[in-house]
Amino acid sequence: MSSATTQRVLPGFRLSLGYAVAYLSLIVLIPLSTIFLKTATMTWDQFWNAVSAPRVVASYKLSFGAALAAAAINAVFGLMLAWSLVRYSFPGKRLVDALVDLPFALPTAVAGIALTALYAGNGWISRLLEPLGIKVAFTPLGVLVALTFIGLPFVVRTVQPVLEDLDMELEEAAASLSAGRWQTFRRVVLPTLAPALLTGFALAFARAVGEYGSVIFIAGNIPMVSEITPLMIVTKLEQYDFTGATAIALVMLGFSFVMLLAINGLQAWAARRSRPEFGRVR
Repeated sequence: MSSATTQRVLPGFRLSLGYAVAYLSLIVLIPLSTIFLKTATMTWDQFWNAVSAPRVVASYKLSFGAALAAAAINAVFGLMLAWSLVRYSFPGKRLVDALVDLPFALPTAVAGIALTALYAGNGWISRLLEPLGIKVAFTPLGVLVALTFIGLPFVVRTVQPVLEDLDMELEEAAASLSAGRWQTFRRVVLPTLAPALLTGFALAFARAVGEYGSVIFIAGNIPMVSEITPLMIVTKLEQYDFTGATAIALVMLGFSFVMLLAINGLQAWAARRSRPEFGRVR
């Protein structure tokens, strides 16, 4: 019995893996390794003093806290927007669908200036909010608004195709088993959407943590109040403190890696439980 050689369109495993590893090294691994190498030139005391200064710690809290809050907000309202775009027809639907991608195409500095014009001083929205005692621009709330703006498309575009492929017969079957709307959503729809929703959450969080251009205008960059960590890195670089900048960058890299690893773990757990169990609908 003769064995036939399998013909493949793409190169073999070894060649493909070699190209992939080389490309990944040039684009990701080598640049990131320089952060570790540059930081390694510091003593432990120098490193600790650079990353634990009160002003730097305050920027950590604002950057990661606002990024998490913005990603959570986008997870809720991004799901609602994706649901409306997939399940309903309404005037201007194509326009709304196109506007979702606007934060992708809009330069971040332009987005920051636009948000500042709306929420600062005599802006259109600030005129309505400031009489109520709500100040957005030049506060942590302004940072949250900017991060929410730039992160929304990640959730919508991640959840939307999953919703389009979701078989409505599953919902009809749940309804035939006397399940209410909330039960159907919680037991049938949400488990199917959970992996995509967590992916969108992770992408929105990752984008928000490192965002700079759209934040610096509306944040006001007040020390200990509205300074983000990327701004602290830029400030260190402008002062020619390259080791201090890389030390702060290393801490951000570590925090981001741990949080994304936890989110991916939740995503894998949700994927294992994504099958709806009609027999348990009550």
